[in-house]
Amino acid sequence: MREMGQIYESCKSLNKSKDGLPSNFSSLPSLAADIMISGFPLELMDGDAAHIPVLWVTAVIQELIQKLENKRVFVLSVLGVQSSGKSTMLNAMFGLQFAVSAGRCTRGAFMQLVKVSEELKEKEQLKFDYILVVDTEGLHALELSARSTRHRDNEIATFVVGLGNLTLINIFGESPAELQETLQIVVQAFMRMKQVRLKPSCMFVHQNVSDITARERTMDGRRKLLDTLDKMTRLAAKDEAYEAKCFNDVITFDIQNDVKYFAQLWEGSPPMAPPNPEYCDNIQELKRMIFSHASKSDGLELRNFKKLVKDLWEGLLNERFVFSFRNTLEISTYRRLETEYSKWSWGLRRTLLDVENKLHNQIENEQINKFEEIDVEENLKEKSDEVKELMSNFFETDQDKDILIQWKESFTIKINELQESIVREKTRKLNDILQRQEMKKRIDAQRTRNENILFERSKELAVQLKDKANDETILKKEFDSFWTDCVKKIRAETPQIKEIDVLEDVKQLLSNDSVGGTSERRDIFSVQKFSDYVQSRKSTFELNSEVELQIRNLVDEIYQDAIKMISSFNIAKKGYDKIYIQDLSEHIKSKMTNCEDFVFSREFCSDLLMSICKRENQQITNQQKKFKEANDPVFYFEKKRENYYSVFQNYLHGATSAAIFGEIICQKMKGPVQKSVYSDTSRDLTNEIQSSCESINGNRCKLEMHILKTLAEQENFNKYIDYLFRPRDHARSFIREEISQYIKDNFEKSVRRRMEHNMELMQDKIMKAAHRATLVNTSGDVQKWLNDFTIALSDVLTFSVKDLQGVSHEGVDDLQLLEDVISRLLKSEAIEILHQLSTETFPENLEPKDRPDEILIDHLCCCCWVQCPFCGATCTNTVENHSGDHNVLLHRVNGLTGCSYDENEQLSTDFCTTLVKSYKKFYTGQWISCKEYRKAGNVYAEWSITPDTSNLAYWKWFVSRFHRNLENHFEKTFNRWDQISEGWGEFTKEQALESLEEYM
Repeated sequence: MREMGQIYESCKSLNKSKDGLPSNFSSLPSLAADIMISGFPLELMDGDAAHIPVLWVTAVIQELIQKLENKRVFVLSVLGVQSSGKSTMLNAMFGLQFAVSAGRCTRGAFMQLVKVSEELKEKEQLKFDYILVVDTEGLHALELSARSTRHRDNEIATFVVGLGNLTLINIFGESPAELQETLQIVVQAFMRMKQVRLKPSCMFVHQNVSDITARERTMDGRRKLLDTLDKMTRLAAKDEAYEAKCFNDVITFDIQNDVKYFAQLWEGSPPMAPPNPEYCDNIQELKRMIFSHASKSDGLELRNFKKLVKDLWEGLLNERFVFSFRNTLEISTYRRLETEYSKWSWGLRRTLLDVENKLHNQIENEQINKFEEIDVEENLKEKSDEVKELMSNFFETDQDKDILIQWKESFTIKINELQESIVREKTRKLNDILQRQEMKKRIDAQRTRNENILFERSKELAVQLKDKANDETILKKEFDSFWTDCVKKIRAETPQIKEIDVLEDVKQLLSNDSVGGTSERRDIFSVQKFSDYVQSRKSTFELNSEVELQIRNLVDEIYQDAIKMISSFNIAKKGYDKIYIQDLSEHIKSKMTNCEDFVFSREFCSDLLMSICKRENQQITNQQKKFKEANDPVFYFEKKRENYYSVFQNYLHGATSAAIFGEIICQKMKGPVQKSVYSDTSRDLTNEIQSSCESINGNRCKLEMHILKTLAEQENFNKYIDYLFRPRDHARSFIREEISQYIKDNFEKSVRRRMEHNMELMQDKIMKAAHRATLVNTSGDVQKWLNDFTIALSDVLTFSVKDLQGVSHEGVDDLQLLEDVISRLLKSEAIEILHQLSTETFPENLEPKDRPDEILIDHLCCCCWVQCPFCGATCTNTVENHSGDHNVLLHRVNGLTGCSYDENEQLSTDFCTTLVKSYKKFYTGQWISCKEYRKAGNVYAEWSITPDTSNLAYWKWFVSRFHRNLENHFEKTFNRWDQISEGWGEFTKEQALESLEEYM
């Protein structure tokens, strides 16, 4: 260590200007890269000016950040009773220039920055570039003896212990009373750090002790100190409502190595007495132990230290430190972890999409007839191992690994649970496909039989008309007549798929259920109050905004269940059945019956069923349309009319059997090829969107901020209402719109380019399969060639030998010609498929399971949706069923839930982040202080709501911008609007958007 500069002269004696800032603040010299000591006072103040010192400190630190870039610091804090001993010790140890006097030599705290040499970093294996030494005023300052110093001492201790990676507790002299009082303050500070999950370490320095060379003396002193620490821990635990019986329950502490006894500084009485050599030895030993502690720490970046100063200060300005402290560094680290978790979980989902597609093709091609979870897990193992390695590296090598370690176990469990869940879901889907195979076999067999009959009859007709091959008019007329007769016969033999009317089926069900199915039903999702629908199971009941929110959340939960049920019906594959509406109705009734808090009317169940079916009517109808297109034989064959006419013409003009058979193969493959290429392109595009689309490529919090940003830019009140009362629904719509816009904006460079690439890959796979089949079948066996060809493609195409059963391949004796015909026709079909590609046809030709929006909604909406009981803001934790409290970075005005003041029925203009530091109360059957909101239990106990000192510009702008709309919507006025409107109205939309930036 060596001194690299001089302490600022302006910091030696602090002269305050009338605004509370140092009079020479603006003229502080710029920090040069080679200056290593910078001292500045930090006073713990009361009143309006209490924020001034922290602003000054963070401003100076900001200047340091600009000069020192990403340098890391190890923070050494020093606490002790008022004396010159600790300042002298620090000056001697590091060559510093802290003020020394017999009294209160430091007012508040001074900090000095010491550069660590490269030689020392290498020798002691230190991972930081600077040591920041924080010296504080002594506890129990004599100058403050006229009034109690306990509160101030607690503030100082809490602040510096929170700042320090290592805290030195300096004890001067051997007064038991002074020792006990000091230690209780220190223990209480460490206990608070434990509760807010900061992890400092500590050492005790016992100065001015005589005869420290006597081992019995020091061992006895250590035992007494440990007993005192344990006793003070139990006392402090009562004050802090914390479970702890000994000091080691609060902080890791080694009584043998973390306590140092110091000899007296002077041999005799100063000023003539010489320095004590033993004191110098003690200094060196202490420095060695400090480096030993420091070598186990990564320190922290200066920018993060700045955040920590601000967080600790704001926590101290509120009365209850533990509940008001907001660790910005921990929050930002957790958000970063959530972003990584999103990447890990997406990696598993993305791989399973490919696995599902491959296994789906094998099932459709009858390559698999039995399926278990282990079959999916085996295909996922490589990716699963990769994700585990990524997780391990992140937790073990990240610069904030000391903070991350607290979540390692829970996130490991979550990623394992997620993997088990999606494996289970994919297994269920694939088993559904297996169960449908028998029905599908019958449909496919009938279709294939009809197809092959048509091919053969086309051939017969071509033979009959061979002498009229040059008369296109006669040929077309004869073929049209032939085709009409064939389709008529198919229609007569096949039952028709009827049109459906979902809402009529709902009305019929409700009518049969004696609930008045013919009456007009209310849209549950637009209802403002549920008082007409609900009664309480409790004796005391008030349908306040909290209860309204609870019921609205239940409605949303049932709706999400209904969406999953409708998806599980798999209407596009199985077709629609009226019984599905009955299943939905029974599910809603069971949810209502099992609700412990409320009794719902029958009208509520009926209106909810109708509201859900109205919302999902289009989705069900579209799926039924796809089922009809896939299974109605007349519709199917009408689409292939031109293909049959082409084969007819080939027969007519004497094409070889190999050429005609090759054309039939290509016609049969065209649908599967298009489906596979679209599916591959969609999955590739989904991966690109997930990593490149700014609003979607992060954690849940980032998604939320982009939703708020878009709402502000659009200034659409109805969309805001949808967001406030149907957050999950709105998020789904937002994701769909973002993806739709992304596809439109990037269609040529992403969608078309990927489609062309995947088409080339598919053509290559098909031709390689055809070439291999030709090479191994030297005998010219067409059936064996066909078997080898289709088996080679079973992973990538839903196409097998059974698709060509009944098609005559008599006379096909030139396999090379067959291969050449397939190659030529494949190219022309590829051109046709790509020509038809557009922003409209791309999503239409995708199955629901392959659509980017559905895939990413499933990925992004699998998170926490619990709403704040005060303001209705949705928890922004990325992990569903996460451990720990619910939290949200941006709470709202409580009135946006319809919450009003009992005395005047006016909408609340409070924020819950200000309520929790106020003396107001709220009612949940009994009056609860907002400061102690967790005592209300239930959902209140599960939320962490910290006091917010920001101006909350976004929601103030929103309320000011739409206050008339809001008053009309709720049919209430805002409380104290005349007083607050001017201040809130000063916020512009630009300022509202800027306030979101720090979270995005």
